[in-house]
Amino acid sequence: MQTIRPEISGDHAVIATITEVAFGRPVEARMIEAIRDSEGYVPELSLVAEEDGEVVGHVITSYVSLEDGRRLLELGPIAVRPDLQGTGIGGALVRASLAAADQRGEPLVLLLGHPTYYPRFGFRSASAMGLLPPNPILPDEAWMAIPLRAYSADVRGQVVFPPWFPDEAQGQAGSR
Repeated sequence: MQTIRPEISGDHAVIATITEVAFGRPVEARMIEAIRDSEGYVPELSLVAEEDGEVVGHVITSYVSLEDGRRLLELGPIAVRPDLQGTGIGGALVRASLAAADQRGEPLVLLLGHPTYYPRFGFRSASAMGLLPPNPILPDEAWMAIPLRAYSADVRGQVVFPPWFPDEAQGQAGSR
């Protein structure tokens, strides 16, 4: 039986392992650690999926900023144990994360993700909504947002990623 719940500190090691294996590199696992140590961390928006009491997936949604200082939520990274990918766990984590953000009264959730996967949840072009990516070389089709019930069209502007965000998203050479 699958359950989704907020992460606890005892989950951190397995979350890091699942994330590193799912992405094939440590960057995203280190990013999760940086998010936890940042002002943008929202503990109730860091969720794990469990099957039979074992953590098999994770998603984190945290704050990034607009140039004017307003904060918006950004979804990711999200990871599912590779042997369970394609079984609906990732989708369940995305839906749970969006529902939790909506319940908090957030206007929208941003995402830098796969352009053919996330539209099924309602994500669409963030640029078309007036939310410019932090790096102009990011592929526009991967820069998405989903409006929630508290959405207002005046939520617009240039998004600024925190310094711990991966270098390729910041438009910088190298990796963190």
